[in-house]
Amino acid sequence: MSLPLHIVLVKPEIPHNTGAIGRVCVGLDCPLHLIKPLGFRLTEQHVRRAGLDYWEHLRLTVHDSWEAFLDSVRPPRMFFLSTRGETSLYDCAFRAEDALVFGSEGSGLPQEFYARYGDRLFKIPMPGEHARSINLANAVSITAYEAYRQLSQK
Repeated sequence: MSLPLHIVLVKPEIPHNTGAIGRVCVGLDCPLHLIKPLGFRLTEQHVRRAGLDYWEHLRLTVHDSWEAFLDSVRPPRMFFLSTRGETSLYDCAFRAEDALVFGSEGSGLPQEFYARYGDRLFKIPMPGEHARSINLANAVSITAYEAYRQLSQK
């Protein structure tokens, strides 16, 4: 089953995270969208190492800006994952063609997204009291596989 979701990274900074996320996208047959600026070159060894030999199978699109992504993909619905979200990821009901949007490792989503998409902010529950957030690649994996679980049951 091809997973009809879009994984979107806005201004990713760490190459091995993007490589690992690309590998997850290949495993789920999801396209990966990267929004510039990137904090690395896609040719860096860390990206290739984390993506292993899966990288050549990745459906990757690099967009010059957020608006370029919206104009190109036109996702019917978007879910923004953030530690600032109030609603749990597990309260989402995913549908085909949804976009799962993640911010950068260092600063999260762009500041204007919090006002513009405040009603679409979701969080991964973290009952531990000493961590502010989890690794971006882990967050994408958790979210994408929850969406897969839901969509494969329909």
